[in-house]
Amino acid sequence: MIHLEQAIIVEGKYDKIKLGQIFDAVIVATEGFAIFSDPEKLEYLRTLARTCGIIVFTDPDGAGLVIRNHIKSTVQEGKIYHAYVPDIPGKEKRKRTPGKAGLLGVEGVPNGLIIDAVLSCGIEESHVQREKITKNDLFELGLSGHPNSTGLRKALAARLRLPSNLSANGLLDAINLLCTRPELEAILAELNS
Repeated sequence: MIHLEQAIIVEGKYDKIKLGQIFDAVIVATEGFAIFSDPEKLEYLRTLARTCGIIVFTDPDGAGLVIRNHIKSTVQEGKIYHAYVPDIPGKEKRKRTPGKAGLLGVEGVPNGLIIDAVLSCGIEESHVQREKITKNDLFELGLSGHPNSTGLRKALAARLRLPSNLSANGLLDAINLLCTRPELEAILAELNS
């Protein structure tokens, strides 16, 4: 797997699954046009852009361009990179018919082309990894498995300017991007006081 410090923004869950098999990175799905009516997810993308950078990687069709342009216009601070899928005629294996443009989307493109697209968008592969916070750490810090864990997770999400509806795994991914364990402990001490 290729470790990236930046988060990758894709359109749908199948894109997220495909890229999750290639990259060790936070991968966020816009859920297609749902990004237009999800202010919490947009704020999350802004936070990611400011803290670690985002790579926008949408399909090469009209919908992908509209979503890319919406992110570009609403996420104006931080590091934003753009990776592009080349125009390859075809359809994804799971679909009965090709899309409107008749081109493969992110999920249908060969892995080598995806790697090339992401690594040539202006970022560099990270070789320095900091120690990751684990689910066990979340338990030790009172963020899971304790009577007040839900309230503490919501307060932490608000403090980190994250969507309140992040799953436990999504919150863990975000925490690992946004802070170290000592920083997390300091934030939790502040929230608990």
